[in-house]
Amino acid sequence: MAFPFSSVALLVLVAAVLVNADMKADCGPDGLTLVWTEARSLMDFSLLRLGSCRPTAVSLREAMFSVEFGDCNFRRTVTKDILEYSNDLTLVSPGNTKTTFHHPVSCTFEKAVDWAPPMYDPSMLQTYGQGDLLFSMDIMNGDFSGPAQSLAFSLGSLIPIMATVGQDSHQPLLLLLDECVATNTPDLQQESAVYSIISNHGCLMDSKGARSRFEPRVVSSEIRLSLQAFKFAVGKEVYIHCTLEAWDPSAFFPNKKACHIVGNGWELLDDPSMSSLCGCCDTSCSSRKTRSPSGGGIKNSAVLGPLTIVD
Repeated sequence: MAFPFSSVALLVLVAAVLVNADMKADCGPDGLTLVWTEARSLMDFSLLRLGSCRPTAVSLREAMFSVEFGDCNFRRTVTKDILEYSNDLTLVSPGNTKTTFHHPVSCTFEKAVDWAPPMYDPSMLQTYGQGDLLFSMDIMNGDFSGPAQSLAFSLGSLIPIMATVGQDSHQPLLLLLDECVATNTPDLQQESAVYSIISNHGCLMDSKGARSRFEPRVVSSEIRLSLQAFKFAVGKEVYIHCTLEAWDPSAFFPNKKACHIVGNGWELLDDPSMSSLCGCCDTSCSSRKTRSPSGGGIKNSAVLGPLTIVD
């Protein structure tokens, strides 16, 4: 697993800090323990919420939360040097009809130079002595400027997804999404229900009859996808499994491409004048039939989630 810190570089700015007379937050590498204490209160501590999470334990005078940053709808903020996880401790009225108070909670760390989004466990790959590649993938906010603050999406809304490959010490690289599927399990299993998103070596099948599309590239080593939230597993946990591939940015083939539907036909994201390469999307983009290279790119896998699609 890729941790957001190194053992020597971690700087915990909020650790065992008394936030006020009643709340203490102890930040760890993967989550936090928060204790709310009121010596004279008749508060119903079961009505406290940390983000979307209920207390882990309650007593007559205190409530305790022991949670991971991947749960409870924590907001993640990443800058050049800082990684921050923030949330709110709230008290809801019976029936969850309104929030009667809230207190901010945050844990801030010095970001390690090799940090990658924790939704994806990156692998370092050696390629012909030219250095290491670091793949990463994340669900983003609406303008792709940072990670999404919530992983709940309304049916029909757009889910912004961004993948990147670090290319220090490398020649320029083109990042492609070779295949993506949605499942109801974090691991691909025989019994998993599967919804195909991208198949046939880079064909965005979900752009047929939907608003899903690849967004224009900012740099070749990054690819952005706006995925329309689908009916698959509505209200349940959904995981998106993708195969990423780093490739030569000057060479496109039927099995090395990014294609989506624009208007009435398939279009190549990176060069619409070469959209004939997408003609196999509705049949089979086999490298054997098209004499395009079957290998040569460097592939890796990513899993996003769990996210929830609500009707």
